[in-house]
Amino acid sequence: MDHNKLEIEMRRLALEAGDIIMAIYARDDFDVRAKSDDSPVTEADEAADAHISAGLRAAFPDTLLVTEEQAGSHTQTATDFLIVDPLDGTKEFVKRRGEFTVNIAYVENGVPVRGVVYAPAKDRLFYTRADGQTVEETGPFDKATPGEVKEMKVGTPDNSALMVVASKSHRDAATDEYIAKYSVKDMTSAGSSLKLCLVATGEADIYPRLGRTMEWDTAAGQAVLMGAGGAMVRYDDHSPLVYGKSGYENPFFIAYAPGVDLKPA
Repeated sequence: MDHNKLEIEMRRLALEAGDIIMAIYARDDFDVRAKSDDSPVTEADEAADAHISAGLRAAFPDTLLVTEEQAGSHTQTATDFLIVDPLDGTKEFVKRRGEFTVNIAYVENGVPVRGVVYAPAKDRLFYTRADGQTVEETGPFDKATPGEVKEMKVGTPDNSALMVVASKSHRDAATDEYIAKYSVKDMTSAGSSLKLCLVATGEADIYPRLGRTMEWDTAAGQAVLMGAGGAMVRYDDHSPLVYGKSGYENPFFIAYAPGVDLKPA
């Protein structure tokens, strides 16, 4: 894979998809339907998916592409592939809370090594450069030429006063019980893959997820986190997450800055 080309194409397509999403978001009303798993899908999900898919297939025709909105047709698996969630945080989009993202990632040998997370309503753009370092770019965003960027690095956690981030729409008692094992200084909530980005920027030290997620929900955020020096492991045995599984469903996981004293499951 040409990582220089990958950086350019993923960044551009994420920004273009963001424009598509925000045009629909600005309307007084938009269509919302329920998928087979009862999760919501909107015309913004589908329009962004179509745009990103067309762009990635044109740029990387020989690479497997997996997207959330075409998940029903994914019968092929691989260890190296592109994976997309065109609108992560659809519930946040529908409720007009702004915390939704465009996620595009490249998985190599079962590990997300490059990714972009764009939060168009928040004007925040995170991505891994061709060299693997994660940066946050400050707007306004030019689709052809990257603007000013800041290299991201996870924080140095204080285990006696941890900063915790948790899901805004999927919080449950099991998560609260696990968080209670830590000495918490402050806790915040966020939607979509922004939670992983908050650990990557040092705004949080740990994000435990004891709930169902899919690989397209986390791949881009994990790439961003790892490119900033962070880590992400299974909740049950603290082993690395592996991507490209049949069905593309994740186990429960913990994302964190190295130095956090992980508690047993």
